[in-house]
Amino acid sequence: MSKTPITVAYGDGIGPEIMRATLDIITAAGAQLELHEIEIGEKVYARGITAGIDPESWDTLLATKVFLKAPITTPQGGGFKSLNVTARKTLGLYANVRPAVAYAPFVETKHPGMDVVMVRENEEDTYAGIEHRQSVEVTQCLKLISRPGCEKIVRYAFEYARANGRKKVTCFTKDNIMKMTDGLFHKVFDEIAPLYPDIENEHWIVDIGAAKLADTPEIFDVIVTLNLYGDILSDVTAQIAGSVGLAGSANIGEKAAMFEAIHGSAPRRAGQNVANPSGLLHGAILMLVHIGQIEVATKVHNAWLRTIEDGVHTYDIYSEAHSTEKVGTQEFAQAVIARLGQSPQTLKAVEYKAGMGSVDADYKEQKTAVVKQEIIGVDLFVQKAGVTPDEMGAIMQKLDGEGLQLRMLSNRGVKVWPGGNAATGTVDHWRCRYYTENPIAQQQIVNLMQRAVDAGLYFNHVEALQTFDGEKAFSLGQGE
Repeated sequence: MSKTPITVAYGDGIGPEIMRATLDIITAAGAQLELHEIEIGEKVYARGITAGIDPESWDTLLATKVFLKAPITTPQGGGFKSLNVTARKTLGLYANVRPAVAYAPFVETKHPGMDVVMVRENEEDTYAGIEHRQSVEVTQCLKLISRPGCEKIVRYAFEYARANGRKKVTCFTKDNIMKMTDGLFHKVFDEIAPLYPDIENEHWIVDIGAAKLADTPEIFDVIVTLNLYGDILSDVTAQIAGSVGLAGSANIGEKAAMFEAIHGSAPRRAGQNVANPSGLLHGAILMLVHIGQIEVATKVHNAWLRTIEDGVHTYDIYSEAHSTEKVGTQEFAQAVIARLGQSPQTLKAVEYKAGMGSVDADYKEQKTAVVKQEIIGVDLFVQKAGVTPDEMGAIMQKLDGEGLQLRMLSNRGVKVWPGGNAATGTVDHWRCRYYTENPIAQQQIVNLMQRAVDAGLYFNHVEALQTFDGEKAFSLGQGE
């Protein structure tokens, strides 16, 4: 077998230790890999590179197309961007696959039958990272959801389920509140699900879905959801299965893939030879499946299961009831290596046959044909403190003109004028909605903005109110 080139990054904190352990195990199992090392994380940030990765490292990643990455530490604040998010988006890694499996009775859990795969959208949502401070008192984060992004991840979830013998795909959204963004995700799910009649499908509102996931995870199989929900809930599923420290992650794109543990760099545990390498090892197993080294992946996974079954545990999962030996990072790796070729006796042995799944190459995203796109108004966001809704309404009505008329003021999304409720609290950030029932030109919005400037008002955001084929394409204010 020829060696597969992969890019390796040892990361920060416990990263170098668990990477060495992981590479020792998969190499001993016969993985045929050509390693290309890059530096990422703290040392790169310290050189003033806010992305956490040297520009030339992208060339290595694009050349190998496979990235095995240890955890890194992202500095807080100061304009530093999460390298995890940057890598996923830059490399087009649209699907984040995170299996969460219980290993009872050897790893303590309240859900011994749990076996859930979280398929998380990886490029959109609030993780676009587009944030602004809009006024003295208010900041915003834009939630961006696209039809192509929804189609790709939903299609992938069903393809993954089919490739891996899964029976059901569940969609989590919050479209009872975010009717346009989460609503689009749900709509696309309902469009694509019938294309897979062999796989059961269902939809849950994310809050009750999360509650059921924490209480009875065995009712779920594959869950597909948006970026933020998936990030949070994949950690929840890993922890209730037994430990976040055991879970690996595959980030799949059309031209590249990245594999990692879902946990962080744990700097307090660095250099002590105590960290559990299992999360990164499971990421590496997913990598081996992805690159077609199926037999090696199967051998490593079964040896790991036998090690867990034999009670050889690192400190994080050690218990008097189920462990026989507490070991360090390297000792755990050697224990797994010693069991290569063995299978578990109680836990279910694995046998990988399929890959990580992919969206069919000949699948084309549906294009929403729009005949007519028109502007009928504008939301002008104005900063002004120390005024009541009625006072603000009187100020903003003076800007009416050219067919545009002030119809509503909202504050933090709640309608406060006309006819607001005296109990509603307000801040210095007002959405002033002007519209007409007839199409307007962009110049009329520009003229409104000029009238605001002439009146000494400070506006910080403008959003056109549009219709698509006559259907209003903007949400109402709460109470509007």
